[in-house]
Amino acid sequence: MNAPFSSNTASLRRRDFLYGLGSSLGSVAMTDLLAKETAGALASKKPMHTPKAKAVIMLFMEGGPSQVDTFDPKPALSAKHKLESKRTAGLANGFRFYVGSPFRSRKVGQSGLDMSDQWAHLPEVADELCNYRGCQAESLNHPEALFHMNTGSRLGGDPALGSWINYGLGTENQNLPGYVVMTELAMPQGGSRNWSNGFLPAHYQGTRLRSSGSPILDLQAPKHKTRDHQRKALDELAFLNQRHAKKHPGHADLAARMESYELAYRMQMEVPGVIDLKSEPEHIREAYGMNQKETAGFGRQCLMARRLVEKGVRFVQIFSGGWDSHDYLERGHSSRIKSVDKPMTALIKDLKEKGMLEDTLVVWTGEFGRTPDNNRRGGVYALGRGHNIDAMTMLMAGGGVKKGSIVGSTDEIGAEAAEVVHPIRDLHVTLLHLLGLNDNKLTYFHAGRYKQLSQFGGKVIKELVA
Repeated sequence: MNAPFSSNTASLRRRDFLYGLGSSLGSVAMTDLLAKETAGALASKKPMHTPKAKAVIMLFMEGGPSQVDTFDPKPALSAKHKLESKRTAGLANGFRFYVGSPFRSRKVGQSGLDMSDQWAHLPEVADELCNYRGCQAESLNHPEALFHMNTGSRLGGDPALGSWINYGLGTENQNLPGYVVMTELAMPQGGSRNWSNGFLPAHYQGTRLRSSGSPILDLQAPKHKTRDHQRKALDELAFLNQRHAKKHPGHADLAARMESYELAYRMQMEVPGVIDLKSEPEHIREAYGMNQKETAGFGRQCLMARRLVEKGVRFVQIFSGGWDSHDYLERGHSSRIKSVDKPMTALIKDLKEKGMLEDTLVVWTGEFGRTPDNNRRGGVYALGRGHNIDAMTMLMAGGGVKKGSIVGSTDEIGAEAAEVVHPIRDLHVTLLHLLGLNDNKLTYFHAGRYKQLSQFGGKVIKELVA
């Protein structure tokens, strides 16, 4: 239910009270009351049960990384390379053929996790990782699959995972957004709907930091405008908005807009210090790969993610595109692995050295996996892989998951999950559980019924929890 996290009814009562006071209410008082109301919604809240994690960093590999070419090797598939696939039956034109991995795999760490030889740095933290191989998606289309993994719904427009987490737990820093998104190469398919607040109040929406230039446009005020000038302008705007709101009671959009102005004002003081990576020692910048062209972008964002979580941001998500390897798999995956390998290794090491990994959950995933076979077109073997909803792989570290472990399995060629098989909704329920939240109780009344992240319930994947 909405209570005790947020009460629509109580919120409307407060706003009706404010709207009914008339123009005699000073703009400063109006701003102060609205700020307190927003602070109440965003204030840090008590978990429903003892949590294992208090923050999440999600590294999202958009396009769908291949499980058999990263962390789930299949020797039996390599033996079938270029042989006709059994899945050819029913195809109108051409046929499908098996594609063996172009990479070698080896066991790494004391735990013996499987990794392809393209991962040069990640073996250093292998014993911190949990490799889950049993998750299954539901849509073969990128936008729908992205929406599903990020919001629990394939349709888009529903609250994102980060929004639900902030709704349930609030934020530990009122001067920063509780939910931050970064995109390494370009916007993911579906755009900002992947981090939408949906039907939750507007202040739970993800805030995107740009990949180049100023992370947030107009973060710094013009030189001729002081903080006092800005404060007076916001107070006057609040007065005008309050007068307008009196004529249109019950409309939450205006109040949400005013709340966003106030957050922006507070962010001007906090954000510059967080995003100023020059204050980091040179050896840290080097560890994240910020001095190398191929890793600089993702490395900068991983380091920023650590700093944001350190400052109390609840959920940080980084999208890394380019994983949709229908052709030229060897070249495509090799390049993308190289771009994220060093930074994500540094992130896990850095979190551990700072004592933050224990209660920060790091998740590496895509929207689905890839097939063990591909189409032959015009007599040409396309050495890539198609979309696969039946098998995928993901990594987790810290935040209460079983480290140095492999959970679940796929069949002998990596086509379908075979053990510890669960849908995405169960993954979401598990992530909430690790943060001390119960999906069945974390609900919000909308369109005549109580809604939740999992849509209609799910269960915790106990094998993932330490």
